[in-house]
Amino acid sequence: MSRSGPPDARGRLVDSPFDHRVTASGSVHAYRGGRLVATISGARADRLIAALETADEDRTQHLLARATGNFRRGNERR
Repeated sequence: MSRSGPPDARGRLVDSPFDHRVTASGSVHAYRGGRLVATISGARADRLIAALETADEDRTQHLLARATGNFRRGNERR
């Protein structure tokens, strides 16, 4: 399925994408703008890692946004 336009409604995930690192202990560190924004551990990290392994770039951005709690309500300030 191809999409036209940005992967999120406001295009913020394209302008300022998330990055992530999986640690040796099995936690996921999520970064945005070079800063650590969340550390996900335990069962949530296991599910996230499994989902990230098969995700394309758009899906990866959505998974990380959901996991960090950013962009959920649509009323976040810049």
